[in-house]
Amino acid sequence: MATLLYRLGRFSFRRRRLTLVVWVMLLGLFGVGAAQLSGPTSDELAIPGTESLRALEVVTDKFHAGTDTASARVVFTVSGGATLAGPDQQAAVRATIRALRKAPQVTAVADPYEAKTIAPGGKTAYASVDYAVVATDVNAAAREALVAAGDTARQAGIGVEYSGEVTEQEEAGSGTEALGLVVAAIVLLITFGSLVAAGLPVLTALIGVGIGLLGIQITTGFLDLTSNTADLAVMLGLAVGIDYALFILSRYRHELALGRSGEEAAGRAAGSAGSAVVFAGLTVIIALAALAVVGIPFLAAMGAAAAGTVAVAVVISLSLVPALLGFAGRKVLPRAQRRGTDRPARTPLGERWARGVVRHRVPALILSVVVVGVVAIPGLGLNLALPDDSTAAAGSTQRKAYDQLAGGFGAGINGPLLVVVEAAAGRSAAAGEQAQKLISGLGGVVVATPPEPNRAGDTATLNVIPRSGPLSEETKKLVHDIRAQQVNFTAATGGATLAVTGRTAVDIDVSEKINDALLPYLAVVVGLAFVLLLVVFRSILVPIKATLGFLLSVIASFGALVFIFQQGHLTDLVGIESTGPIVSFIPIFLIGILFGLAMDYEVFLIIRAREEFVHGADPNDAVVSSMRHGARVVTAAALIMMSVFAGFVLADDIIIKSLGFALAFGVAVDAFLVRMTIVPAVLSLLGRSAWWLPRWLDRILPNVDVEGERLSQRLAGRRSPAADQPGLGSAPGETVAAQRP
Repeated sequence: MATLLYRLGRFSFRRRRLTLVVWVMLLGLFGVGAAQLSGPTSDELAIPGTESLRALEVVTDKFHAGTDTASARVVFTVSGGATLAGPDQQAAVRATIRALRKAPQVTAVADPYEAKTIAPGGKTAYASVDYAVVATDVNAAAREALVAAGDTARQAGIGVEYSGEVTEQEEAGSGTEALGLVVAAIVLLITFGSLVAAGLPVLTALIGVGIGLLGIQITTGFLDLTSNTADLAVMLGLAVGIDYALFILSRYRHELALGRSGEEAAGRAAGSAGSAVVFAGLTVIIALAALAVVGIPFLAAMGAAAAGTVAVAVVISLSLVPALLGFAGRKVLPRAQRRGTDRPARTPLGERWARGVVRHRVPALILSVVVVGVVAIPGLGLNLALPDDSTAAAGSTQRKAYDQLAGGFGAGINGPLLVVVEAAAGRSAAAGEQAQKLISGLGGVVVATPPEPNRAGDTATLNVIPRSGPLSEETKKLVHDIRAQQVNFTAATGGATLAVTGRTAVDIDVSEKINDALLPYLAVVVGLAFVLLLVVFRSILVPIKATLGFLLSVIASFGALVFIFQQGHLTDLVGIESTGPIVSFIPIFLIGILFGLAMDYEVFLIIRAREEFVHGADPNDAVVSSMRHGARVVTAAALIMMSVFAGFVLADDIIIKSLGFALAFGVAVDAFLVRMTIVPAVLSLLGRSAWWLPRWLDRILPNVDVEGERLSQRLAGRRSPAADQPGLGSAPGETVAAQRP
């Protein structure tokens, strides 16, 4: 692989104009495709096969009406001594209702005075608005008419707010990623001491993200993608795009410093650092693509979209980056180095840090593990749920409507349950009444409405208003309590069945499905990490150490996430005004993304240690050497990733905010605590045994040559020292164990 990448790097450098034109044309083609083929996004998070979704299908079939058509609630409130029962208030509210009924795509509007949807005390009421189309097909005119209809009520001093799918419009980008890019550029400038070198990784990352986003836009014309998919792709694409270009650029500068020509330096950078970039990118791609195995379609789609953006970042790093290096020439070097007046090098901080860790390896290891353990403790109380209007941005109309409804009617009004009763023809009304009586006697129920049978009399529905909000554990328990009555209900009604559905039940089912998939997915990722690292490092203990380190980073991220976003500590730090359960799919994405990034740093640090050991260095000296050469670049890469991810903490969307925080924190723990402290300490403790590999396994494992040793051998025209080192790319049958005294 290293040889192939070496040739690609030289070709891209030599034919830089052609390479640049190809990428510009590709960007243009994707732009045209996005303009012509893009479709709407969808926030439907249902999972096929769950009870709630099957019940929705029954309603669609038996009542001959779509259950997924859009709806909205218009919430009316008055303050002071007035009530909505006053004549002026009634006239204003009914004028709004008339305007809503004339709005485009509206099929029905429930007058709160007729539907009895006025809260006790007369201060709050709501009108339900039904549409003829699904939420993604509600046009701009209909959305504008919804908001404009409330003007009459507002003029009469009545507060009007909105909730429901129609109000969940995609917001324009907040530009929060710009702050992360600014910080990343500053880090690059400090690291490289050159404006050209600092700007190049940012430029290539933006091109990669642009192509990735346009690709996602094209995909929306054929598949259902959630509105958060693009944000995830931007977040991940910027971070890995800058980092991968950073690794290539750093190696290119190193080769230039050795006196090589630009073309040769680009080829060697692509062949050596590029090999590690391919491996690191593949780990992220495979981890994200593996979301398909958990059986949750919307997660699989989000993972595939993000994986595609990462793949673009890898290809750009291997082709466009060398081409742009051809245009930049020696301008990527600091001015003093270009003039030959560079100051004498001092002992790198990474080397001094490594020597300190190796010298005090046991205390360093114990202290680091204890710190991670303490940070991870809050994660034991992890509670997962899907977001609703209670987690919407403070000040948004959705959040105001949610709070007003909860204050007027009780928290359960925001999460009603729909119970579907199926019985023999003509028996659904009686069975429904039995269900109403049974459910009304359960704890946590405010009211269960009378059943509404269909024309055939074999199906009925009734609404259940819980006492608690949709995200509470009490509501989740109520859903399970109703379902637990299935056997008794069937026996009492002579064969009738009941099922619970509605958005609240769908969200509960989705959250539980994701929660059940968390440990199997973690097992897949950990197993994958072990196999990949086994092939790369040809060692048993190094992969075990790497995967355990990855788990430390994950549990620390979970702990910090729960501590702030669920338990409500330090909320001012991230700008949130209310807390609640963690969004269900955040942990599973966190596992997949952190896995790839952790393996990224593992490869760039440990490859050098392995190479030094192969060449005869003492195990401790090999560790120190790897930190001497890699710590500065990995530190810069980690700071860049942290900056990009932290920039998204400023977003209003709670999903993007919490994922950005968790990834920034996880990268910090993994890079600085795990990879730069725990890893050197463990390798020092293991000594030569860290690189041991059984003879039989050495014979069957492929040699991927990530560090480019074979390429170096070919270019130098001499035999590689690795060929004489047992167990490390040596003749089959020999192992490192043979070297031991």
